[in-house]
Amino acid sequence: MNQSAHSAPPAAGENDGVADISALIARLTGEVNEIACEKTKAIQHITNQMKMLALNALIESSRAGAQGAGFAVVAQEVRNVGQQVEAIARDLESQLTARTGSLMSSIEKMTDRARGERMVDLALNAIELIDRNLYERTCDVRWWATDSAVVDAAAQPDDAAAIAHVSERLAVILGAYTVYLDLWLCDMQGNVIASGRGDRYAARGQNIAATSWFRDARNLRSGDEYVAGDVERQPLLGNAQVATYCASVREGGKANGRAISVLAIHFDWEAQARAIVEGVRVDDDSTRVLLVDSNLRVIASSDGQGLLSERISLALNGRNNGFYQDRSGSLVAFHATPGYETYRGLGWYGVIIRGS
Repeated sequence: MNQSAHSAPPAAGENDGVADISALIARLTGEVNEIACEKTKAIQHITNQMKMLALNALIESSRAGAQGAGFAVVAQEVRNVGQQVEAIARDLESQLTARTGSLMSSIEKMTDRARGERMVDLALNAIELIDRNLYERTCDVRWWATDSAVVDAAAQPDDAAAIAHVSERLAVILGAYTVYLDLWLCDMQGNVIASGRGDRYAARGQNIAATSWFRDARNLRSGDEYVAGDVERQPLLGNAQVATYCASVREGGKANGRAISVLAIHFDWEAQARAIVEGVRVDDDSTRVLLVDSNLRVIASSDGQGLLSERISLALNGRNNGFYQDRSGSLVAFHATPGYETYRGLGWYGVIIRGS
């Protein structure tokens, strides 16, 4: 099993190409609009000159009297042609401006949609990465709960040799699986009887019966089940942010045996989650990549802000994914956890917020 949440940054999707093409079309359309306006203004300038020349010709023809009458007719026609060309130029400018404006507006909407859909894909990628990683944690805790050293210590909590042996065993596991801060073996009353990092954390002898994850773990019906706790700060682990996973230790290590203890493993949440949100490719530094829990509490953030304290306002409107523009003008994209294998997820969301 993989030991870390680190993964390659999400690959750019097809929407990247759509956004690039849209940007190119928008630029070319803007250039066409600029050229059209420039050329029609040049035509209007020339027709103004023609009108002035025609006016001067009419004045001179009137001075010439009868001899200038024929020339006056030509001058008047030149003036009329100039006025017609000017009207055509104005109409051309008006229609071109309207159509290119409409085209640019459509392209802008298409670009925003492509960007929004790409952000939704990236939000899904982020939540899927963490789901797959946490699925492995559920496998780990159920596997280690059947380890012979764990089962023996759970059956003989007063045996100093068994406790020393399981502590050594837990330390060996921690040495190989660097994504964990500590592993605790707890009796059914919530007392920590052994840990893997007793030299670093003073967890042994502490009672954690009041924690929600322990209460839920006591009620597990078999060794095939597990508990996934919410992300929280754990005082016994230096107030570090952890995601705790539990399984029941059962007599003989059998899934249907009587529950005799609880194994709790503490996933080093902050470091692993940060690697995921910071690895998502976004357009600029003002874009935030977030993981939020079922209460929309920020549990991971690419800018490191609001961890376990900020709650965001997410306009779900009954959807499990989508994007929209909020009141501040920011583009918000989200995707609900799809779960992975037997890990159903905890109602979390991947969220990306692109500032206006």
